[in-house]
Amino acid sequence: MTPERRDASVPVPPTATYRLQLQPEFGFGAAAAAVPYLASLGVSHLHLSPVLEAVPGSPHGYDVVDPTRVRAELGGEEGLRALAGTAREHGLGLVVDIVPNHMAMAPRHNHALWEVLREGPKSPYARWFDIDWEAQGGRLLLPVLGGPVGEELAHLRVDGDVLRYHDHVLPLRAGTEGLPLPRLLDAQWYRPAWWRLARTELNYRRFFSISELIGVRVEDPEVFEATHGTILRLLHEGVVDGLRVDHPDGLADPDAYLERLRTASGGRWTVVEKILADGERLPGSWPVAGTTGYDSLRQIDGLFTDPEGAGELLARYRRFAAPQTDRGGDWAATVRRAAYKVLTHELAAETERLTRVASRVSAESADPALRDRAPWALRTALEELLVRMEVYRPYTSGDPAAVVTEEAAAQARQAFVVPEEAGAVDVVRGLVLGGEGAAGAEFRARFAQTASALRAKSVEDTAFYRYVPLLASNEVGGDPGVPGVSPVGFHAYCARVQRDWPATGTVVSTHDTKRSADVRAALAVLTECPRRWADLLEEVTRAEEGVPDGQLAWAAWQTVFGLGPAAPERVRESLLKHAREAGLYTSWTEQEPAYEEAVAAFVTAGPCGVPGERVAALRDALEPHIRANVLGTALVHLTMPGVPDVYQGTESEYRVLVDPDNRRPVRFPPEEPGAKGAVTAAALRLRRRRPEVFGEAAGYEPLSAEGTAAAHCLAFARSGRVVTAVTRLSLRLAEAGGWRETRLALPPGTWADVLAPEREFTGHARLAELFEGLPVALLERREAE
Repeated sequence: MTPERRDASVPVPPTATYRLQLQPEFGFGAAAAAVPYLASLGVSHLHLSPVLEAVPGSPHGYDVVDPTRVRAELGGEEGLRALAGTAREHGLGLVVDIVPNHMAMAPRHNHALWEVLREGPKSPYARWFDIDWEAQGGRLLLPVLGGPVGEELAHLRVDGDVLRYHDHVLPLRAGTEGLPLPRLLDAQWYRPAWWRLARTELNYRRFFSISELIGVRVEDPEVFEATHGTILRLLHEGVVDGLRVDHPDGLADPDAYLERLRTASGGRWTVVEKILADGERLPGSWPVAGTTGYDSLRQIDGLFTDPEGAGELLARYRRFAAPQTDRGGDWAATVRRAAYKVLTHELAAETERLTRVASRVSAESADPALRDRAPWALRTALEELLVRMEVYRPYTSGDPAAVVTEEAAAQARQAFVVPEEAGAVDVVRGLVLGGEGAAGAEFRARFAQTASALRAKSVEDTAFYRYVPLLASNEVGGDPGVPGVSPVGFHAYCARVQRDWPATGTVVSTHDTKRSADVRAALAVLTECPRRWADLLEEVTRAEEGVPDGQLAWAAWQTVFGLGPAAPERVRESLLKHAREAGLYTSWTEQEPAYEEAVAAFVTAGPCGVPGERVAALRDALEPHIRANVLGTALVHLTMPGVPDVYQGTESEYRVLVDPDNRRPVRFPPEEPGAKGAVTAAALRLRRRRPEVFGEAAGYEPLSAEGTAAAHCLAFARSGRVVTAVTRLSLRLAEAGGWRETRLALPPGTWADVLAPEREFTGHARLAELFEGLPVALLERREAE
């Protein structure tokens, strides 16, 4: 998933980063205490979650309230500088996560937003926020009330120059504090409203469908300077060395933003959280080192997934769960139906705003061909084109015709009964492709922003929880419809990365992954024994009464298999979130208590009860093959092209589920590093000791095994100095009789095992010997004395 590289270099990229999740219980001081250990591990930089002032108590920091200050709960700027100093003493730098797209909709903590609520569109801060003042009668809708305003009046009270509602505190427009309450409410620049109205009435851009996060207009140079000044100062003063940019797809113009950021930062190492669809390329003109690495995650996971077995697993899932085709039975159909639902439900307000913009551009166009289009027809055309997009959004630097295709337009026209009304599709697509001056540019920005929110909500937050034959493939950046990756495909990907984006980020676990890499590695083994898995589920399900539905049951059993021994409440919380995200029988906003109670009872009695012991026994029996996947994933990640990011705690075996389970504090160092800890430390220390072997000018050469089991070895050399070799599909390998005389042709020279230097190999190494102690090997060429 890489483009032709733009001819631009970034200064001193890291050799490897280590992600720390900062929160009030783990601030800069705690991070500093972990520095000696992390330096010994072999990383070159700490990768910090957002450090700017956030909502008090925030466990993640993405809800920024003041971009001009370092977060006090973490230790403030003094604490950050002290952490940077300690890191420097141990040879480490800092990379910081920044959030340009949004801020917290928390007026009592967000001074800029407070002033906008108090002074309205004339406030100097009004330009900060993406608010549609033409809607809602020029007032900002605040969806904070627990019910219709008439039912909540008793809980609204004036206190001096503020309005209080439970924990909410809102400023009053000057001179209105003495008005009767109903008139006072009408006189404000904002409208306190029932939270359910946000779905259809909201008039500010938000992060996906999260009304608590309001969009920021960083496309405005003044807003960029105001919201980035502190981070840029810390960069130029040497406190911070690099940046991770959160959710660039939410911005009006990511191309222009990244160019401005590059200029302002002096070209520091920067990666963007860009989710690439299968076959999509990062825009080659973007002045960044690359992505945060979800594209590499898909490639690595795919190596350890048996495509044939995944197909059989899908067939058995369909037999077991009997899902409807577009509600979990077929991937593409499930995504399409989810997209329709998201557009008309969760993103109804965004769709309406986009329709208003399209209507205005159409009505005011100098081209008569664009006029006389009814709003309903434009809305229908928008919906039909949006649900057919297969990437997150178009960009100004790309070809929008390749994103909103003529084929999609032809299908969209079929939604219209009257052929002449289908011309609305051509109007909308024409606007996406260009033209109509500033009004057209606004439409294209809104279209792209809506498209990215739709893709995230319909795929990551809905379809991933409905289509569940193999949970390991339901991961950010993944393609559950095509879960496997061949060694040839993986090598081609790595060659492109090394050629085009050699300093890009790579990951296998993050704070946003649905399951940690080690959980996914265990689940991937099920593609090597689909019949065994399905037969076991038939047995344990027959013994268990009260299964809420087949899809949830299949996902629940896979969850406990992947997670292994764990507290039942962790499993219950994860599966309740799973059920609500799926939205088939309950949801976050329309909860069904009876169904949710049935889910909790099923999880307790089944997967976490006596029947779950049968699944645990299968996991124990497959442990050697799970171990091969865990170690293989780790070593490939740490030695392939790019800059690996190690998520906190994952240097040893780390089994967690979706947030908040994956954001809990971890121990430094881990209690039991185990084999994974040894492999991770060896690879990281080698990268630090030999940066030229893995860096921007390094080489990547696929290596081929020879013999009957050759397909089960994935191997490559880096710059002719280091060799990585791992076992893939080890259960299939064992069933076929093992390695026997299969050999790996090593590059010229004598090669020492980095984990056991006394072991040396030359020429054609027997894989049975190479993998004698571990299912992976990291070799370094002996230099001539």
